[in-house]
Amino acid sequence: MRKADPSPLSPHAATPAELRERIEAEREGTPFLVLRDGEGAQRLLVLEPGLRRVAIGRSPGNDVALPWDTEVSRLHVELERLGDEWTAADDGLSRNGSFVNGQRISGRHRLRDGDVLRVGRTQIAFRVPEASESSPTVAAGSRAELPALSTTQRSVLVALCRPYKDAELATPATNQQIADELYLSVDAVKAHLRTLFGFFGVEHLPQNQKRSYLAMRALQDGVVARRDL
Repeated sequence: MRKADPSPLSPHAATPAELRERIEAEREGTPFLVLRDGEGAQRLLVLEPGLRRVAIGRSPGNDVALPWDTEVSRLHVELERLGDEWTAADDGLSRNGSFVNGQRISGRHRLRDGDVLRVGRTQIAFRVPEASESSPTVAAGSRAELPALSTTQRSVLVALCRPYKDAELATPATNQQIADELYLSVDAVKAHLRTLFGFFGVEHLPQNQKRSYLAMRALQDGVVARRDL
């Protein structure tokens, strides 16, 4: 059996356009699925309020069809909304089983934000954006007002984004790199980043995504311009 695909939430595998697509989905506040198709492109499925069931499998008739993955059964697993929660159920539908965060599921399994469902070699991430307090709805073409950044906070943000100067597909600077550039301690950098995560509404994201999302939000919203880098 081939190794499973990497998590679709991995920030290092996402293009800036894909990160922006996820940010927009999070702003809507509705649960959604993230996966990569047979060509490696990101696909999102928003779990609209009226949607009750989602069938996943290799057959084209499924809500999430995975025809490229030969280890997926024609009907592999079903997601079902129960009240305000989403659950995954295999119930013997698949030949190779279904896994959540690496554990094979039996019967019905409640999904939580950030869970990764694996069917065959395909990884499907489940996201539940936080309530609107952390991602306020704003008019099209505008953005929520940010608190005024201190000189040091802005310097940390620019340093974080600096690797994007020469390549859009980049990895944000590490805490140590930022500390060395600004002559700060690593602990001080971490403290400033925690504050910035809150300012930009990304503090609820999984730890391995916060930095990339923060950098992309800063660049997308014009808080950090290319000339700053």
